[in-house]
Amino acid sequence: MAFAHGFDSTSLREYDIRGIVGKTLHPRDAYAIGRTFGSMVARGGGRTVAVGYDGRLSSPELEAALVGGAVASGVEVLRVGLGPTPMLYFASTVLDADGAIMVTGSHNPPDHNGFKMILAGQPFFGPRIRELGDLAARGDVVPERAGSVRDVDIRQAYVARLAQDWDGGARRLKIVWDNGNGAAGEVLAKLVRQIPGEHTILNGAIDGRFPAHHPDPTIPRNLAQLIATVRDTGADIGIAFDGDADRIGVVDDRGEILWSDQLLVLLARDVLRARPGSTVIADVKASQVLFGEVGMAGGQPLMWRSGHSPIKSRMVETGAPLAGEMSGHFFFADRWFGFDDALYAAVRVLGMLARMETTLSAAREALPRMVSTPELRFDCPDARKFLVIEDVAARLAEEGADMSTIDGVRVNSADGWWLLRASNTQAMLVARAESATQEGLERLKAALTAQLERAGVAAPDFAGEGH
Repeated sequence: MAFAHGFDSTSLREYDIRGIVGKTLHPRDAYAIGRTFGSMVARGGGRTVAVGYDGRLSSPELEAALVGGAVASGVEVLRVGLGPTPMLYFASTVLDADGAIMVTGSHNPPDHNGFKMILAGQPFFGPRIRELGDLAARGDVVPERAGSVRDVDIRQAYVARLAQDWDGGARRLKIVWDNGNGAAGEVLAKLVRQIPGEHTILNGAIDGRFPAHHPDPTIPRNLAQLIATVRDTGADIGIAFDGDADRIGVVDDRGEILWSDQLLVLLARDVLRARPGSTVIADVKASQVLFGEVGMAGGQPLMWRSGHSPIKSRMVETGAPLAGEMSGHFFFADRWFGFDDALYAAVRVLGMLARMETTLSAAREALPRMVSTPELRFDCPDARKFLVIEDVAARLAEEGADMSTIDGVRVNSADGWWLLRASNTQAMLVARAESATQEGLERLKAALTAQLERAGVAAPDFAGEGH
């Protein structure tokens, strides 16, 4: 039977394939992904594809169509079932699968869904996603032949491996968890039985409608319930996950948010005690404090492009044992497999906290204090956003600005730094600025605004401060 399939033009993203279910994403798209990705695996000499899905209402139907497409390409599908994205990554590793696909909408609204992929143990993104789209459009797939399906229950092995790296001794912490009705629910319930302490789980039931709040722990309002519970119960820490548990949010014993770059400083110090001189990677949105603190802790700080796929690839290239993003992705290649896993990050954070002689809030307050904008995201057409960055970068280069162009432009001055980059996943520009003083921050915002105006773009609303 002839096969050819065209995806909606908005669905092939930089790091995944995703869209709005029933509008830009359908079961037929899932079948086409399975059919084409399965062909790419087979042509590379592979035979197995691991598949998992999250708790969204549309995920079972999409997963079934995906499996059907992969089987039609002659591969064996290792069906892992419902769970968090990192559990699928773990399954892919321990089962030595040639490829893996996770059906997940991550932190997006309930009516969204998508697909994250791994091929030959490496992130599948950028040009490879575009290649998949081109192959599907041309119907360039292997001849149809029947593969097979094998159900694999990896949950207990995954939980046991997570718990294996608990290094906090017998200290019993008081911990509040917010699953956010996400895909980690069942795994989290098993994991807390393996870690000493008093555990309270909020929104533990997997529910793709996300009735409690939006499943994105990087947005402060989504942490309101967690913060209130930490304060009410006198907990040592609060931990939240996004919809597929590859991103983590943390609040301290006072119910104050520990931003991802602050958390990465503490984790870096911990890892560097055992691995002095190692590289620690953070994305371009991270505070300058982080890079300075990593250096003072004996590490080699490395700034890199935002996005979980570029970060993972760079870790492999540099041998870095630890990396993190402002979006809440944390990557451990120290005792772990190098992929982003919020459950594993939680185990390492808790172990670190159990060994600390101070509270988490005291550790946070001891970090150098900066003033910054939040991450500002504002609309800019896909066809124009990269041109804006090129325009601004060229002008800054002519002016002799001190800047990095790893990912957009990050400009350094006596006042601090500001960043402007194009989102790889949305029709948006992203900006941020940081200074040691409010006056310095105002000057940085003015400089950023001036560059945007010269590029013909309206400046974002700077209301609200970050950390």
